[in-house]
Amino acid sequence: MGFFSKLFSSKVKEDLAQVLKSPSAKLIDVRSVDEFKSGHIKGAINIPLNRLAEIQKKYKKEESLVFYCASGMRSGVAKTQAKSMGYPLSYNAGSMAKAKSYL
Repeated sequence: MGFFSKLFSSKVKEDLAQVLKSPSAKLIDVRSVDEFKSGHIKGAINIPLNRLAEIQKKYKKEESLVFYCASGMRSGVAKTQAKSMGYPLSYNAGSMAKAKSYL
């Protein structure tokens, strides 16, 4: 099974769909402000990747943070960075289209 097949398997989809149903889950768009303005998932919060440290002021460590971007690359970086900041419930939903499929 290839890397991306594992990354976006049906188990991952089920898990992320369950996480997003939680009231403590935050859907975070890590694209630029202009990308966000051009369209985003309803209810998503825009925190561009270069300002990700802002999550420390906004969210508790026990909240689930689900990141998405244009392709899944920046959201993958955001997940890794958030975990290193002490957010164990950080997830990469991939692209905006992929993230929408979990809702």
